[in-house]
Amino acid sequence: MKRTRVVYRKYDGSLHWNYETDLLGEDEHGIWVGAGPATRIFKGTTLKGAPESPHVLLFPRQAWWTACFNAAPHRTEIYCDITTVAHWLADTEVTAIDLDLDVRRRRNGTVELLDEDEFAAHQVRYSYPADVVAQAQASAAWLLGAVEQRVEPFGSAYHEWLRLVT
Repeated sequence: MKRTRVVYRKYDGSLHWNYETDLLGEDEHGIWVGAGPATRIFKGTTLKGAPESPHVLLFPRQAWWTACFNAAPHRTEIYCDITTVAHWLADTEVTAIDLDLDVRRRRNGTVELLDEDEFAAHQVRYSYPADVVAQAQASAAWLLGAVEQRVEPFGSAYHEWLRLVT
């Protein structure tokens, strides 16, 4: 499998979460990569260790979010980051700007919007333009509904991809 580096940055360009994954493939939802138990995850340049469980990441086309789908027994089934549209450098690296807001679905079905305080603080700190704020808020609102209602790819579509890394 081809290795693909996943790089999230903050709005000022500073390195955020980053690690090597396996490029799994593409479907109508976007491009999927996977990370198994041997994956080394970094926050900035600091090694944070291996993932709690194997997971797959979805990078949709032209959307202001990415999604992580975790294998059981991880308590979080789905974790979506509100980001700028992902940018691919060939198929060896994908990058996006993390815009703080997150949508999480716990394994028990609870869906919640996270980090609104961080989003508000970073609007000031990084001077987010009005269109970035609007896109982030619209994406978060859409994701809350889609994840809660299990609209694909938040229903069962990700199971096929997750089997490739578990």
